[in-house]
Amino acid sequence: MNESSPDARLDLSEPKSSSDSPGKPEFFGELARVVNARLAPSVILAGQIHDLFFSDDSLKREVGDAGSFVSLVDFLGDHCRVDGLMLLVYELNGPIRLLWNGPTDEGWDRLRRAWVSWKAGVDHDRLVLRALTDRDAARQREALDADFDRQVNGVIGQPTVALEFLRQLTLCSRESEANGDGLRERLLMIVEAADLMLPVGRSDISSLSAADRHRIAVVQDWFADPGFLDGGDTVVLLAESSALIHPRVSKLPSVVSIAVDSPDLATRRLYIERFLDGREPLSQGSGREALDDGVTRPGLELWSSVDELARLTAGLSIHALRQMLRSAQHRGNRLEPGDVVAQVERHIGPMLGEDVVEFKKPTHTLDDVVGATRLKAFLRDELIPRFRASDDSALPGAAVAGPIGGGKTFIFEAVAAELGLPVLVLKNIRSQWFGQTDVVFERLRRVLMSLGKVVIFVDEADTQFGGVGANTHETERRLTGKVQQMMSDPALRGKVIWLLMTARIERLSPDIRRPGRVGDLIIPVLDPEAGSNDRLAFLRWAVSPAFGGNPGDEVMADLDPAIAATSAAAFAALRARLKAAFPYGDGDVSGVKRIVHDQLPPDIGRARRYQTLQAMLNCTRRSLLPSTDVDDATRQSWQAEIRRLEVEGL
Repeated sequence: MNESSPDARLDLSEPKSSSDSPGKPEFFGELARVVNARLAPSVILAGQIHDLFFSDDSLKREVGDAGSFVSLVDFLGDHCRVDGLMLLVYELNGPIRLLWNGPTDEGWDRLRRAWVSWKAGVDHDRLVLRALTDRDAARQREALDADFDRQVNGVIGQPTVALEFLRQLTLCSRESEANGDGLRERLLMIVEAADLMLPVGRSDISSLSAADRHRIAVVQDWFADPGFLDGGDTVVLLAESSALIHPRVSKLPSVVSIAVDSPDLATRRLYIERFLDGREPLSQGSGREALDDGVTRPGLELWSSVDELARLTAGLSIHALRQMLRSAQHRGNRLEPGDVVAQVERHIGPMLGEDVVEFKKPTHTLDDVVGATRLKAFLRDELIPRFRASDDSALPGAAVAGPIGGGKTFIFEAVAAELGLPVLVLKNIRSQWFGQTDVVFERLRRVLMSLGKVVIFVDEADTQFGGVGANTHETERRLTGKVQQMMSDPALRGKVIWLLMTARIERLSPDIRRPGRVGDLIIPVLDPEAGSNDRLAFLRWAVSPAFGGNPGDEVMADLDPAIAATSAAAFAALRARLKAAFPYGDGDVSGVKRIVHDQLPPDIGRARRYQTLQAMLNCTRRSLLPSTDVDDATRQSWQAEIRRLEVEGL
């Protein structure tokens, strides 16, 4: 590339009419910095690459407006047309397209001249003069011209040919300068569907087809070439996830990954306003001008303001937002908050995978939790306020430990309901396919960044997240490592609340249990102690169906010795059996005792004791233990009992 060529710089300035534009998306700012400073010659744009992006370019589009929502390639085409830069776009099912600040034919002529000069090894003008008198030179020039045109137009459905041709263009752009015919412009190449051209495969590279291996080899050699690294050209690969591009390419030091996140609040608001005003193509003819409050349109009525709708649609792509608005407009119904939440769930669920995550809407609150008096007071007075905080006092989450059947899930579902936040339940984030676990995490992080404040609920966390030790499978270590990174990510602090439920807290990675992650707060949920008010509350709740209401104190005093100390789940099972035995509430003390005597507990007492000891040993608050006078000697006695139980095979 000629040193005297204009310095190609992507424009990072905001549009003049900033009130009508959300500004350029964050990913474009990162891309511009990479291109302007020549930080890396290879970039992967991964994420919401199939969504629509607001382009404030002066080019008039189909709605006759100075800006419009367009595809990512069109957005890049609008904002990368700067002096000193030639933009080449390769689509898998199309030819190579050229976009630059000048007539297209002239741009192709400049590329063709440089190509012919490079291939012939002489200056283009000298080759033309030689062709006037030398028939062989004339044939050579014609063949090179034809070869260039064939390369440009013959790449449709030929990704291997296309990638090799683009690689040769970067060679041409820097090496033809030696012949005095170098390009004045830098090249910016956009390659769509890079994950389909350079796939990961199901296991290792040997499982790929010969064509796939060939393309990976071409791109690996290309991106690792020292001449390309110093040449000034840039290649941008578009993929749904960088983990879907083969690691021989995506893990090269010269490759930078940039996330294309879901639209932010300002972008969603702008789209909604344009839709209601009829400025988006699919909303034309929606009716009269906006009312003063900007709320109602014929066929589309909002329950509240545009701001509220934009806030509730966090997590939606522009495509999904358009679908929701079009559907409501077509039905002529009033758009309600429930419609918005349902659309968010429908969009995010399939994006992450139905077997990976689900939305949960707990309906019970802490008022419905029996017993646990001290724990509920702690949850209301400290935990929930710190979960609601958005500053440095915010908790990243909590681990909840305790024996099986202790009520952990029920209690903390109530906490989630009290918070009034979206609840994502992680069900299975491991994938059987090579590389897919990384893809799931990329998608999950994009969702979390777009949703605002959200609760991530993980039941049986010890089975979801493994360890990081030498004996742990590589996928397990990578999974746990990514979870740990997300828990301590400053960008997610105050936005994402992690609630990890486990009866086997000791199996969680020590790195997850450390302070700064859920180790800030490990909460034990224990069985109600004998003789306590909590146990009496559980007992009264369990036997009340047999008596058609709350039994008197005398009845309770009679039943208390007959029912052994037990768990919340056991009390719930007793309540269900008494309800079935006395459907009309016509039971008596002797009938209840008979049923209680008939019940035999399963042989899990030692296992539950072991889990109780581990929960108390890992607890991070003295005030949540059965006794607040716990000292080092007491904790050592718990450890000794744990070792004895482990010797017995637990």
